[in-house]
Amino acid sequence: MKSSQMIHLLLFFSILGAVLDVSLGDDLSEALQLLKVKAQLNDPSGVLNNWSPEAHVCKWYGVTCSDDQSKVVGLNLTNSGLSGPISPDYGFLTSLEMLDLSLNSLTGSIPPELSKLQNLKSLLLHSNSLSGEIPVELGLLKKLQVLRIGNNLLSGKITPDIGNLSELRVLGLAYCQFNGSIPPEIGSLKNLMYLDLETNGLSGRIPQEISSCEVLEIFAASNNKLEGEILSWVGSLKELQTLNLANNSLTGPIPTEIGGLSNLRYLNLLGNKLTGEIPRELNGLVQLETLDLSKNNLSGSISLSATQLKNLSALFLSDNKLTGGVPNNFCSSTSSLIQLVLARNELSGEFPMELINCSSLQQLDLSDNSFEGSLPSSLDRLQELTDLILNNNSFTGVLPPEIGNISTMENLYLSHNMFTGSIPEHLGKLDKLSILHLFENQMNGSIPRELTDCTSLTEIDFYGNHFSGSIPATIGKLKNLVVLHLRQNELSGPVPPSLGYCTKLQLLALADNKLSGFLPPTFQFLSELSTLTLYNNSLEGPLPESFSLLKSLRKINFSHNRFEGTITALCGLHLLTAIDLTNNSFSGPIPSILGMSMNLTRIRLAHNHLTGNIPSQLGQLTKLIFLDLSFNNLDGNVPSQLSNCGKLEHLLLSNNNFTGAIPSWLGGLEELGELDLSFNALQGLIPGELGNCSKLLKLSLHSNNLSGLIPPEIGNLIALNVLDLQKNNLSGTIPSTIKQCTKLFELRLSENFLTGPIPSELGRLTELQVILDLSWNSFSGEIPSSLGNMVKLERLNLSSNQLQGEVPPSLGELTSLHMLNLSNNHLQGRLPPTFSKFRLSSFLGNKDLCGPPLASCSSQAMEKSLSKGEVAGIVAAIVFISALICLAMLYIMLRIWCNWRRVLISSSEGSGAELKREEMWIHGNEKRRNNSDYWKMNSWLAPSHDKHPSSTCIFHLKMDAESPSRTSA
Repeated sequence: MKSSQMIHLLLFFSILGAVLDVSLGDDLSEALQLLKVKAQLNDPSGVLNNWSPEAHVCKWYGVTCSDDQSKVVGLNLTNSGLSGPISPDYGFLTSLEMLDLSLNSLTGSIPPELSKLQNLKSLLLHSNSLSGEIPVELGLLKKLQVLRIGNNLLSGKITPDIGNLSELRVLGLAYCQFNGSIPPEIGSLKNLMYLDLETNGLSGRIPQEISSCEVLEIFAASNNKLEGEILSWVGSLKELQTLNLANNSLTGPIPTEIGGLSNLRYLNLLGNKLTGEIPRELNGLVQLETLDLSKNNLSGSISLSATQLKNLSALFLSDNKLTGGVPNNFCSSTSSLIQLVLARNELSGEFPMELINCSSLQQLDLSDNSFEGSLPSSLDRLQELTDLILNNNSFTGVLPPEIGNISTMENLYLSHNMFTGSIPEHLGKLDKLSILHLFENQMNGSIPRELTDCTSLTEIDFYGNHFSGSIPATIGKLKNLVVLHLRQNELSGPVPPSLGYCTKLQLLALADNKLSGFLPPTFQFLSELSTLTLYNNSLEGPLPESFSLLKSLRKINFSHNRFEGTITALCGLHLLTAIDLTNNSFSGPIPSILGMSMNLTRIRLAHNHLTGNIPSQLGQLTKLIFLDLSFNNLDGNVPSQLSNCGKLEHLLLSNNNFTGAIPSWLGGLEELGELDLSFNALQGLIPGELGNCSKLLKLSLHSNNLSGLIPPEIGNLIALNVLDLQKNNLSGTIPSTIKQCTKLFELRLSENFLTGPIPSELGRLTELQVILDLSWNSFSGEIPSSLGNMVKLERLNLSSNQLQGEVPPSLGELTSLHMLNLSNNHLQGRLPPTFSKFRLSSFLGNKDLCGPPLASCSSQAMEKSLSKGEVAGIVAAIVFISALICLAMLYIMLRIWCNWRRVLISSSEGSGAELKREEMWIHGNEKRRNNSDYWKMNSWLAPSHDKHPSSTCIFHLKMDAESPSRTSA
């Protein structure tokens, strides 16, 4: 088929040649070549329709002939909508002096046959989709003066053969994919006036050879990867008018020699790594109109002066490390400065009054510095000002009302300062004002009604102030308003109905205020509204059914209000991506139509009174990332259709009435990071498939009726931070695989029926910090000493188990521990000394524990240190010694009684002298007893004057007992 078409084409050109031979004469060959070119091009606009034998070639579209009409010397097909390749047949047009194929959709490579065009002076191929490298043959075009092949898909290195084009004046290679370095051969182009290399991948240093291009007027090499310093040789390019080296990796200081380029009008060095101070010599650039030194590492003070740079209209010095303030006499009445951008430096001081003299100034940006103090009332002298950007400074005081006199003002950015006071009513005179940003200040008072006279306003952002009162009832006058951000203020009262007439609104943020009442039905007119946040207010009532008309809504947050009724009005919005109705009083079922909002990524309906089942249609939300239905009255099973939500990261269904088993398909949600099914009525086993959720950070199943073992697959959850299985009916042991969950910082297994010893492997969970709670189970054995490895642990509860043995000393080294409960176990021995700081209740129910805060361990330690035989011996010895002591006491009592008896007998039979002597002894002893420090018992029991032995005394006692009549005589 193709060969047949080729035969027909050749036949066509043979017949055509015969015809052209008659009609064109000498132009036959060039016309044939042009027709061949046309045959290879796609011409949807038909611009080449008159390329036919019916017209002379010199009258064809885009063709220019010589004066005598004998030769084609020019072909201009720029912006003709052509596509296809560049034909090699152009090479046969040997008389061509100009070839312009720019601004088309040509593809393929640049044919080397173009080198045959030895008369070519201008070759314009830019703004196509050409690919490949620059053919070296182009270096043969000795007469070429203009070569522009940029804005293509050309790649590779720039051929050094370009240096052979000695007549070249314009070289345009911008917006391609060239790499490598700038060839130094370009320095051979003595006639070069225009060199554009910007937006490629060129690297290395700028070759010094370019300094030989003495007539160079424009040098642009921005947006490459050039490095090294800008050397002083650049000062030799005296004819230079434009120097653009922006967005490279140039280093070092700005050479002072640039200040000698008296013809320079445009200097752009932004986005490099230049250091040092700004040379004062730049003030000598008297023709300079634009100077951009932003996004470097320049330091020191601003040394430039718009008074000297009289033609300077734009000065950009942002994103450096400049210090100080704006220099004195920076501007004069003759200055031409229109744009001044000093943002993101380290400038300080009060508002630079020198700028008030810049009467031509239209854009002033001092943002992100350290300016302070109040704004001057003389700001209104800047009568041309359209943009005033002062955000992120430390300005204080009230806004001067005189700002309202700058009738040209369009954008006013004063956010993140410390402005106080109210909004001046005079701002209402700014009928051209489009953007007003006052967020994150300390302003107060009400929003003035006059502000609604600024009918050009598109953005109002008052976030984070102390504005009070109501939203102006006339807010609806702002027909062009796109953004209204009033969040985090103290606004009160109802949402004004007129707000619904701001029909261009896309973002409405009224959250964190004290608004009350019902939402107005006029909201139905906000057809372009995309984001609506009303959270943290006191709004109430049912949602208007007209909300279903807001088809552009993407984000809704009505949380923490008093809304009630159903949520049907918010369903069926197909562009909706996020909905948050948390903490309201919504009731009724979750509408199944919510599943039609296929773009939903976040659904938060927690803390409401929703009832019924989870609609199976939610399984259609394949983009869903966050689903929170907790704290409602939902029931039934968790629908299996949710398994289709493969991107789900948060599934929160706690505090409902869900029943049935935990579905095993949850293990297929590979992106799941949080699963909370706690406080429901779920039963059955914990599915081992949950171990497949490798990204799970939190697993909370507490307060259900789950039974069976803790599956060993839990150990596969190596990213897990929180595991809460408390208050279930789980049994068996803690699986040893839990040691693999090394990122756990909270582990709760209390109030189950777990048995066996506490695994020593728990000691590997060294990141445990919040709590380890194993209480109210049936754990036995000793507390593993490895728990002492949990150096970050703050709370440990092992109470109400059957643990025994001693408390490991290693637990005493847990310095972060501030809550401990070991009560109601069978523990014994001494507590670690550091446990004295804990409450007594932490250890009760362990009868054999001792040590602070319990009783001392001294007596118990003594008993525990002796064997049973030793203890029996000690007891027998104590009994024997006690018996001896009793006998001795009995003997002493008998002796006392004996002496007393003898004294009575002696007093009845002896002389008065003996009685007196006895009395003296008794009284003497008493006197001695009162005066001495120590009273010797033996002196009283056996006085020295007693000459009767004890046996005699006993005998006498016996005799006395037998002869009572003698004693009475």
